[in-house]
Amino acid sequence: MHITRGLLLAVLICGTPTAAPAIEGSTLAGPIGGTDIRTAQLPPPGLYGGVGLLAAEAFDFVDAQGKTIPALGAAHLQRLRSGPFLLYVPEFQFLGGSFGVLGVLPNGVECGRLFAATPTRCIGGLGDPYVEIAWSRFFGTVRASRFPHAFPILEGLAVATGFGAVFPIGRYDAVLANNLGLTIGNNVWDFAPNVAFTYTTPPIIAEGTEISAKLFWNNYLTNPATQYTTGTVLNVDFAVSERIGRFQIGAAGFYAVQVADDMQFGRPVPPDGRRGEAMQIGPIVGYDMPELAAAMKFKVLASVITANTVKAHGFVLTFAKKFQ
Repeated sequence: MHITRGLLLAVLICGTPTAAPAIEGSTLAGPIGGTDIRTAQLPPPGLYGGVGLLAAEAFDFVDAQGKTIPALGAAHLQRLRSGPFLLYVPEFQFLGGSFGVLGVLPNGVECGRLFAATPTRCIGGLGDPYVEIAWSRFFGTVRASRFPHAFPILEGLAVATGFGAVFPIGRYDAVLANNLGLTIGNNVWDFAPNVAFTYTTPPIIAEGTEISAKLFWNNYLTNPATQYTTGTVLNVDFAVSERIGRFQIGAAGFYAVQVADDMQFGRPVPPDGRRGEAMQIGPIVGYDMPELAAAMKFKVLASVITANTVKAHGFVLTFAKKFQ
């Protein structure tokens, strides 16, 4: 079914590739900063666009037990990304649901060092674009907010399924990536089927409690420069939040786990296949601007679980607007 014009503009905020430090340096599919609130909902037909901004810092490299790797005790990485994006939702529907095509073109700067004896270096440029096609259907009712000048609320369940791909055309330097851990592009294809749901309750606390989650199945091809293949990674982005007029306030995060060994030259990478695990959580605030056909979101994330990856923290700011 089609939803009222302007109603779901803020879904773009969580639907824009992620630039957070990922397992073994390979990207995770999805928009900059991941997905979170209203993740399974597509807006009405039209063209939408905006930008996501991310700042992240990695300060601790850990082993499979989550303990700091002594040789990398002085490692430090900083990552700044921006990601202009477009989303097109055509009039065409299938099985009562809508289609959406999302494209993100990330770029940015990354600085850091892996060892105390190495100087801090920086690299900048175009990142790896992310493209996703998705289908979404809503089962429920649309009701007005109790507050003036606020988007209506979708009470009920929205489900979505899609397919995303990361295109390895961003700036990549194998020497900087291997010796300093610095990379803008990853030189690796990632193909990621995904499924999502968003459920909003009737008013209980304020205007409705929303639970959203989106699961990505990341499948990587071999990096031709290093013959390194990252094992399959499953990651789920999630959020629990409350609708209060123009605001949506709650907690968000993601969990990623590698379910197959990293391989190089046909063998598992020692000592343990380098299977990684990571979880980050933090607060999220969304703000709707119906008078501008726009919305924005601010999210802070920090590591709570890490294995064979890095501890990190950072924030994401996203702005989205309907063009036509």
